[in-house]
Amino acid sequence: MSDKGSHQEPPLPPDLDWLEQLSEEDDGDLVAVADYGPKRSNDETARMFKLRRNLDQLDSLHRQKEHGVLKTREELKLCSENVKSLEKQRDTLEEQIDQQKAADNSVAVFRLRTQHKHLCQKLQSEEELEGRIDTELKLLKRELNELEVELSRFSSLRQELQEEERLFQDLKVQKAATRLRQERDASRNIQLKIQQLKDKQVTMKKKEERECLKETEEHQANRRITDKYLKETRKRLHQEEAEKEEQNRQLQEKRIQVVESLKSNIAATHESLRIKQSRAKANAQEKEQREKLLRESLDVQGINSLRHMHQKKQLETIKQQQEEFEEKQKSKKVIVEKNLQREQLVKSRTRQQAKLPNISGTDKLSSLRRVGDSLLHYLEPRPPSAREERATAQLRDTCGLSSSDDEEPEETMRQEEDQLSLTDSLAQPECSGLWDEKYKKLLNEKTTLVQTEVKQEEAVMTSGKLNVPAKPVHGKKWKGPLFISKPEVILFKDFEVGKTYKKKFVLTNTSYTKNHCKLLGLSAQLKDFITINFKPAGSLSVGMSCEMQAVFQPMLNEDLEGDLHFSTAAGPFFVPVRCTIKKCELEVDSQLVDFGSHVVGQTISRTITLTNKGALATLFSLDTSTWLSPESHHVQMPSPVSAPTCQETSSQKTKCGSQKSSGEIRTKQERQKLCEAAQQEKPGEVSEGSAVSPEVIPEATDAELKLDEDTSDISLGNVREGEIGIFESIKLEVVFAPTVPGEATLDFHIKFSDQSSKPIPIHVRGNAVSIPVWVDRPTVDLKICMFDRLYQDTVAVHSRASAALKVTFDVCPEMRKHMKLLPKTGFIQAQSSFNAQLKFLPRLSLSKDAPKYFDSDTGVLEVPMTVQVAGQVQPVHFTVQAVVTCTDLRFEPTEVDFGYCSVFHSVRSRVRLSNLSLLPQEFGFLGVPEFIEVQPNDGFGTLLPQETLDLDLILSANEAREYNFQLTCKTEINRDFLLSCRAVGVRPPLELSHSLIQFRATALCGNSQAIIYLTNPHANRNQSKQPVTPVVRDVTTPERPRLFSFTLPKDSDISITPAAGRLLPGQRCKVQVTFRPRLLEQDIREEALRVLQRAKLLRQKELEMKRLTEQETKKEIPVESAKGKKSPANRKHSKKPDEPKRDQQSESPNPLDIQPGSEHYEQARASLLCSVTQRWSDFIVPCFVSDGDQPDDDRQAPPTWSAFNTLYLKLQCPAVRPSLVVISNNGHSVIDFHQVAVGQRVLKKFTVQNISNEPLDLRTSLLDIHGPISLLNALRCIRPGGKHTLLFAFSPEQEKTYCETLDICDHKMSLEVTLRGEGVVPDVTSSHPGGLLDFGCVLEKESTSQVVKLHNNSAVEVGFRVLLASLSPPRPQSAAEIVAVMLGDYTDSEVRPIVGTQNYSGQSVFSAGPVKGNIAPGQSQDITVTFQPDHQSVKYSDELTIHLMNKTEVCVMDLKGAASSNNMYLHGGDVLNVPFEPLLLPLTPSQAQPKDESEGSSEPRFTVLVTLRARCSGGAITPAVRELQVGCISSNKKSGEFYLDNVASLQQQGFSIEPSKGTVEAGHTRTIKVTWIPHSGHKPYEVVQTCVPLTVKGDEKQVYRVTLMAFVSHTAD
Repeated sequence: MSDKGSHQEPPLPPDLDWLEQLSEEDDGDLVAVADYGPKRSNDETARMFKLRRNLDQLDSLHRQKEHGVLKTREELKLCSENVKSLEKQRDTLEEQIDQQKAADNSVAVFRLRTQHKHLCQKLQSEEELEGRIDTELKLLKRELNELEVELSRFSSLRQELQEEERLFQDLKVQKAATRLRQERDASRNIQLKIQQLKDKQVTMKKKEERECLKETEEHQANRRITDKYLKETRKRLHQEEAEKEEQNRQLQEKRIQVVESLKSNIAATHESLRIKQSRAKANAQEKEQREKLLRESLDVQGINSLRHMHQKKQLETIKQQQEEFEEKQKSKKVIVEKNLQREQLVKSRTRQQAKLPNISGTDKLSSLRRVGDSLLHYLEPRPPSAREERATAQLRDTCGLSSSDDEEPEETMRQEEDQLSLTDSLAQPECSGLWDEKYKKLLNEKTTLVQTEVKQEEAVMTSGKLNVPAKPVHGKKWKGPLFISKPEVILFKDFEVGKTYKKKFVLTNTSYTKNHCKLLGLSAQLKDFITINFKPAGSLSVGMSCEMQAVFQPMLNEDLEGDLHFSTAAGPFFVPVRCTIKKCELEVDSQLVDFGSHVVGQTISRTITLTNKGALATLFSLDTSTWLSPESHHVQMPSPVSAPTCQETSSQKTKCGSQKSSGEIRTKQERQKLCEAAQQEKPGEVSEGSAVSPEVIPEATDAELKLDEDTSDISLGNVREGEIGIFESIKLEVVFAPTVPGEATLDFHIKFSDQSSKPIPIHVRGNAVSIPVWVDRPTVDLKICMFDRLYQDTVAVHSRASAALKVTFDVCPEMRKHMKLLPKTGFIQAQSSFNAQLKFLPRLSLSKDAPKYFDSDTGVLEVPMTVQVAGQVQPVHFTVQAVVTCTDLRFEPTEVDFGYCSVFHSVRSRVRLSNLSLLPQEFGFLGVPEFIEVQPNDGFGTLLPQETLDLDLILSANEAREYNFQLTCKTEINRDFLLSCRAVGVRPPLELSHSLIQFRATALCGNSQAIIYLTNPHANRNQSKQPVTPVVRDVTTPERPRLFSFTLPKDSDISITPAAGRLLPGQRCKVQVTFRPRLLEQDIREEALRVLQRAKLLRQKELEMKRLTEQETKKEIPVESAKGKKSPANRKHSKKPDEPKRDQQSESPNPLDIQPGSEHYEQARASLLCSVTQRWSDFIVPCFVSDGDQPDDDRQAPPTWSAFNTLYLKLQCPAVRPSLVVISNNGHSVIDFHQVAVGQRVLKKFTVQNISNEPLDLRTSLLDIHGPISLLNALRCIRPGGKHTLLFAFSPEQEKTYCETLDICDHKMSLEVTLRGEGVVPDVTSSHPGGLLDFGCVLEKESTSQVVKLHNNSAVEVGFRVLLASLSPPRPQSAAEIVAVMLGDYTDSEVRPIVGTQNYSGQSVFSAGPVKGNIAPGQSQDITVTFQPDHQSVKYSDELTIHLMNKTEVCVMDLKGAASSNNMYLHGGDVLNVPFEPLLLPLTPSQAQPKDESEGSSEPRFTVLVTLRARCSGGAITPAVRELQVGCISSNKKSGEFYLDNVASLQQQGFSIEPSKGTVEAGHTRTIKVTWIPHSGHKPYEVVQTCVPLTVKGDEKQVYRVTLMAFVSHTAD
């Protein structure tokens, strides 16, 4: 142990774990093999691999270094060459500088010096680069040398490693050889086992065949015995059928009577039901009446009637529930008693049956009595229900099949019992010798007892209590089976569904002691199909046996397997049960047919025997396709119903008249369909020899199969398909008729319609031996030959004979002028060959000389040739084939007339050149004049056989003259073909700068432009009025003005500006050509129709699906018979609304109904834009030029136009799919702002989408910076499928129409957007002219309103705004203005601020609404101005401005108002304070003026100053007059009054007041006029002052202290 531990190997690193696994595998494989040498350790192997890896890395590094050195050397060499070239250039420049200095050219010297400087700098940089590369090269060389030294150190180690690797490879080869030997031994053992198994199977098959033959003989003997008794049974059945017919007739009469009685009973029942319903209705009405009276009486007594009635109903329901519960208890009690009686009866019967009494003859009468009861049940005169009538009708139609699914389970069970009883009664024997009635009766009773016991003991069996070990007897313990079954397996072979099979088997006790056998039951899968008739035999002695019978009634057509379980005293055992369906067992006597060797020309046939050892017939066919693998494919016959038909016919043969035969066939067909579907979903596995999937291999057609058979020497006989019955054999013939020497093989398969039967491959081979002399080429093909050309070939004749033979070549007489074989006679040596020369020179007379062999229509020549061999009866035949053709070329047309050709344009004429030969011919046009061009390929090319080529002859006249010439076309065989041409050259009076315009690829909805010039080259002003005729010589055309006109093609995307005009001699006109590709209206309408039709089809499909689902739901819902009578009427009503829908759907849309701009039109247009790919259009636009100007005497006369003066402009217009499309404004690129008021701003959105596959960077052209149209947002990159919205603004400043064009461009297209709009000056008038708008005086905290109406007289919608000065930002005022308002001239009442007193609450005193809005053309707008003060003041004021959106003012109103705390107020007098109120709240009158206790008055007093100034001018004094206003607010509709005290004292001082008192109506004012006339003695500048109280009475009494102050003024106003 210590030694082993000391020599343990260290573990390998993780990256070499696979070495350890490899060594373990190798050790395991070589356990039984001798040691081949010293065992390698893991360390040695790992060391070897590591060394190899390190050496490989060193080698790779060495190669890299060498590559780097070579690359650096190349760079150094290249750099040196560059330095040399730069030095040469420098020397050259220095020489040039010296030369220019000598020439005193300072400019050139300066330029050369600059180049010299740059060249020197470049030379310096190259030299520096050369130095760096040299240093790098030296470094790389040093590293390479070091690496080579390192590699030389490992040379010995490399040799050692190579030796180790060689040893390692040898070891691996030895291991592989040992493993291969072991595998061969194992495969040999397996083959021996397989052969033994096959031999065993062959013996088993022979044994089964013998047993089957024996059973068939027994069956035939039994059938002969039973035929004797069937004849008598048929006679008795005929008599019974006659009796049944008589009984059926009587039964029909009874049923008719029953139906009549049933009708009368139904009518009586209806009458009784009607009477009962009327009674119930009367009772319900009486009950309701009683409840109503009771409710009224309870309400009168004060009792809650609802509660009382509810309690009463609850008591009734409780009582009813108790009665129902008692009835249920009684019924359950009766059921329990019946069950107890039934159990007692069953127990008594079991006791009686256990005693096994003697069977009397009355048992047969009991079965007959049971049959009679069932017949009475059928003959009972009861009315059949509707469901029973439907069931009987279906039974008659299906001839005995199972009843419909609508019948109730109880009825079906009863009918099955009756049928079983009838079959029991009818299946009685004619002779007592064949069937023992007593034994059968006793056996049936015992069988029922055993079945009941088996059901009771199933649970015991499953619990496992019977697994008792066998007891030893006399010290011996039985080890084998306790019972042996004979047969060992209960086999029901080739069963059919619907039949009953019985099988007897014997159980023998093989144990050491007595034992009993008890039946436990069957496997779960066999319980429903197999019953066991078993009579317990009690204890069985050793070697004793008991019999039992298994009855099998199959209901499924599939194999069944299970066990029959028994229990004994020593333990359980089981007997296997196998049930197999009918199958095909197909085989052939030989799969290899070898014909051997036969001479060519013989016919040999062999037969193959195909045998079906199964009980199922099938169809077969022979398939010669070689790609079918028999291991992995099932055969599909040409008729898909062949297999079901075969099964159906076999079932009909074996069981005629069976009631379930059609059902069996249906189930078989369904199973076969399911199997085929499963095989299609899961195709079979591919065989080992085939690597092609069966799904990929196509099925061979009949034509291919026939072709294979015709080309092969081995063919099949007449029998290629048919039916092979059960236990039947068919002979298949194979014929070998060799026609060509050599080995022939044929592989074919025998396919079967039965899917469980695999195809059988058959291999046929044979060898054909040819005659001694033969030709290696039976057909000499000279291909295609030309007339008058010599063709040669060699004919080789071979001999396999052992002596020399004489051969003679024979040519038919008709072909001797055209064909020869040289030599005509020769000798061919033994085992050698002989070559003859074939010469073929076809003449033009071939069709006349040999019409038998030459077809002049097709040119095919077939000449049979014969080689006569001396001493050989059969000559050698071969055929010479050739196709003879001509060498002609043909022009169409034969002459070309170009007509009149302009010297500025080229004229093209197309000629068709046809090759009439069957061979390709090269051609070329030689000696072509310089003014004509032949295309394509400059007139050279190759014409394929029978090909026609279009040639374009392009004439470019270089001068005005006549052209007559010929073109020569020469072929490769030196044949010439001539083509005559003529033309007339003319010179038009006008010239185009370009005759060809190639537009760029223009996107749809985009545009491309080109500029050309039209020139009248003549400068002389002399005009001639005579027209010019075409000239044929180069003469100068008269100089005169010319008219021109461009004629555009119809429906083209081209526009030319100007399209017509007049050119004077020497004048040039600029012509703009624009290409705007667009979609055609017809294409858009057709696309819209397609979209509508697709939508219509979808709707129809949806309606159809909806209708089908409704029909399915109606079918699923059960319909009662009473409702079923109403269904036709409902259907009629339901069909009526569908008819107009169908009419509507049937109408196809009209293309004219799809108008531009509609939804369908725009959808179709967008769809076409996205789906269009590319479109190429070529246009030739003629420009017609007149012969001269219009006559001077008649300007209305049309000018003369000549076709020879016409100029042509060719346009090449490629159109592509746009990368950018407009998705707003219905796809239109025109933005119309319509009419917009001057100064107003309108915004429009314009959305584009990128429909290309790459992002787009958009850019736009510039708009007029001083114009009214502007782009507000910036452009951005649009991703594929993305959208971008451009925002345009239009704000006109003048009354005129604007129109601008904006180009939205990307790198592919330019989208032109037209922007247009019209500026209109708005005309809006106001009902208020402006100025003062006085609201008068109102009570504080109340409001009043006035309406101002605005009317729009313009044709556009106008927007307005209402501004209040109090709510607007203040206007800037100077300091002087502010002081003048606050301090200066404040006594003047006319000087007031714009914004006066405001409310204390912060709310605006004046408000207006609406603040802004739009007024439609010809409409009006009311603006309501509201005055709402919250305290008393007379200084409320504001300014209201109404202006339009273009800042135009409509009107400016000064708002004024006053507020009072009482309904009476006084206005007038002088201003006693500043126009601005303080921010503090003012004191109330009671606080401002303390009460006068002496007077004792509590009325508030106010001071009013009235200044009267009389004018004195020229000694005359004008009286002073002032006015005061006393008003009454109309809020409370009460009038007020006023009066003045001490009026008489005022008159003394010259004051007069009128009126001194009065009343004021609500809502009105009264004017108090104060006049002062100074007395005559009044002194100048003397102020007269007095005070008078003014009392006003309204809601409250107020006293105003009016101070009158008067003086005389001598100043002028």
